[in-house]
Amino acid sequence: MNPAYILLLIVGYFSVLIFISYLTGKSADNKTFFKANNSSPWYLVAFGMIGASLSGVTFISVPGWVEAQGMSYFQMVLGYIVGYAVIGLLLLPLYYRLNLTSIYTYLQDRFGEHSYKTGASFFLLSRTIGAAFRLFLVANVLQLLLFDAYGIPFWVTVSITILLIWAYTFKGGIKTIVWTDTLQTLFMLTAVGVCIYTISDELQITNLFTYVADNELSKTFFFDNVNSGNYFWKRFLAGVFIAIVMTGLDQDMMQKNLTCKSLKDAQKNMFWFTLVLVIVNFFFLALGVLLTDYAQKNGIDAHKDQLFPIIATRGTLGLATAMFFILGLIAAAYSSADSALTSLTTSFSIDILEIDKKKNTTEQVRIRKKIHVLFSLILIATILVFKYFIADESVIAKIFTFANYTYGPLLGLYAFGLFTQLKVQDKAVPFICLTAPFLTYVVNYFTLTTSGFDFGFSLLILNGFITFVGLYLFQRK
Repeated sequence: MNPAYILLLIVGYFSVLIFISYLTGKSADNKTFFKANNSSPWYLVAFGMIGASLSGVTFISVPGWVEAQGMSYFQMVLGYIVGYAVIGLLLLPLYYRLNLTSIYTYLQDRFGEHSYKTGASFFLLSRTIGAAFRLFLVANVLQLLLFDAYGIPFWVTVSITILLIWAYTFKGGIKTIVWTDTLQTLFMLTAVGVCIYTISDELQITNLFTYVADNELSKTFFFDNVNSGNYFWKRFLAGVFIAIVMTGLDQDMMQKNLTCKSLKDAQKNMFWFTLVLVIVNFFFLALGVLLTDYAQKNGIDAHKDQLFPIIATRGTLGLATAMFFILGLIAAAYSSADSALTSLTTSFSIDILEIDKKKNTTEQVRIRKKIHVLFSLILIATILVFKYFIADESVIAKIFTFANYTYGPLLGLYAFGLFTQLKVQDKAVPFICLTAPFLTYVVNYFTLTTSGFDFGFSLLILNGFITFVGLYLFQRK
């Protein structure tokens, strides 16, 4: 594929995003940047959240996962439905009732200052690592398809990637992202549809659903081995709690919901978002079945995260498919990364520096802009570190594995706050939240080596439970 075509596509794509940023960033202040003046249409938020939830990692890794895992990932997707229901019925009413800008302010009111800072710090760590993982994957693909041809080193590729995000988010913040994410989600879903159509045509498939259902790779439910990480109840329950913590307890995802005009709009947003997300994930898995079969029938030696990029850009599917793949990949990656950068800026500004308590609004804006630049630099540095430490397993598995350890304490904190009336020794909370992931690792290692029992993605539940128990043991009479 000619790198010049990719370059023209990227230039045109980001020109559109920057133009949207110009329109939405006029007269923007901190209230606009953090909450979009509570004026976002719920349907735009719902549609845009699809792209932010899926990201470039899902775009590449989920189809590549099918070869080894079948469609077992869909067990987790079914768990998402329950998790999103908890968010819509329990967490959103809480956030709107308290009129929160940062959702971690709840921990300050419920437990105290140390709990508040601990919860926010775990989010900052989790989201920084998660966003860096996602951007690392996309930067690698762009490096392979475009920048290597021009002799541009990887660190420059990464810097350009982050700079482009900063360019269209630095002024309008979340208000801009609500609109750009809607456009990017549309591009991503269009790209998936084009790829499915093209491969189906190449394989002469007349009925996609029948083809997938009859394929040996379409096995979805696994009940036979409780020790396996693919066991249904492990995956389903993991999906429930991953949805709760990585959406409902995540400032990134909740910040979009909190820009809606009312709680009712935010709940409508969550309902339709859930419905469409389940359907979209099914088509990603179906695409994985098609890609795997196409590779085998055409002698293409590509697996896991390389499967989709290689077939789309180096196969016989044509220039249009390759261009739509690049467009979809960029859209998926940036719809997740732009909101991550904005939420990191929001959380650090509100939770750590507490700039909302400063009376001088000009000073608030100045500090927020500096924090926005700071996290841009942190993301660049983190991605460059990952360049030398990423192993060969699918990136999506690494993100979820890391999330099990960093989001677990947040799960325990919120569960203890919402479902008990007990007080805790606030100064002990940082110690509890740091100890819980370590104990989770020890327990998982012990069960895996002694009995072969793999917690898999259910590590999140174990981590949250250990945190909950620790809070109970250190309760304040």
